[in-house]
Amino acid sequence: MHGSTNENYARAVLFMLLAAVLLPLLNASIKHLVTLYPVAELLWARYAGHLAFMLLVFAPRYGRSLLASSRPGLQLSRSLLFCGSTFLMFYALGFVPLATAAAISFTAPLIVTAASPFLLGEKVGLARGVAVTVGFLGALLVVRPGSGALHWAAFLIFGSATASACVQLLSRKLAGYDSPETSNTYMVLAGFLLATIPLPFIWQPPQGLWHALLFVMLGVLGGLGHYYLVRAFELAPASFVSPFNYAQILGAALLSIIVFGQVPDLWTWVGAAIIAASGLFILLRERTGRRR
Repeated sequence: MHGSTNENYARAVLFMLLAAVLLPLLNASIKHLVTLYPVAELLWARYAGHLAFMLLVFAPRYGRSLLASSRPGLQLSRSLLFCGSTFLMFYALGFVPLATAAAISFTAPLIVTAASPFLLGEKVGLARGVAVTVGFLGALLVVRPGSGALHWAAFLIFGSATASACVQLLSRKLAGYDSPETSNTYMVLAGFLLATIPLPFIWQPPQGLWHALLFVMLGVLGGLGHYYLVRAFELAPASFVSPFNYAQILGAALLSIIVFGQVPDLWTWVGAAIIAASGLFILLRERTGRRR
């Protein structure tokens, strides 16, 4: 490897680790606020800050071309799905421990693999099919339906993960048409517009300076977290970068313990490990398939 390649890989790992801190911090902030404020208000704050971040960083360089898409219909569909995924996650965080929510949300890559033959025409062999099944069994270990171990809202996170998987599938379709900057700006546009509609009727002023700061930080954490994810995938191959995504589960577990005093039980750890192992196996198979 050349020095520049080594440097790019190192920067990609750094960006993924930063995202593994920032995105769990976003969810922890939401979990702290969601019992006091309407979900739609928090959704608006998250999207307003994220959109402002994208415009401040990229608009001076790209101007109006930042919103020039060759597939605006797909972009808006993706944005609506992202909004739905975020809304379900935010609502569920009011009832579900942070680490549990993170573990379940990582069924999204498994859903992408399961759906790709139908939506993208990609082949999924027996080994990857088994890995998807095992991963979902790991998710069932986390939730343990019928045991009463978790609030029913945990199942909303499966809905959030499904919508997130659809976002990823549409992202693959859009990758050959629009720039990452345009795609990431569109991704938060529909959510911002939709959340703005009910805002005058539901708005509750932040209770003190700390909550006001958290409202501002929602957009900053989300904007920076997703920006670092995009930059990491630009600097290094997905097969190298993607495994570091699972560091978000560890970040969420640490915040769950430190901030909320919620220690994940053994089944949550086991289920999360199975989900991560299944996802990593699928990545390895995809990487081997490309080499062949």
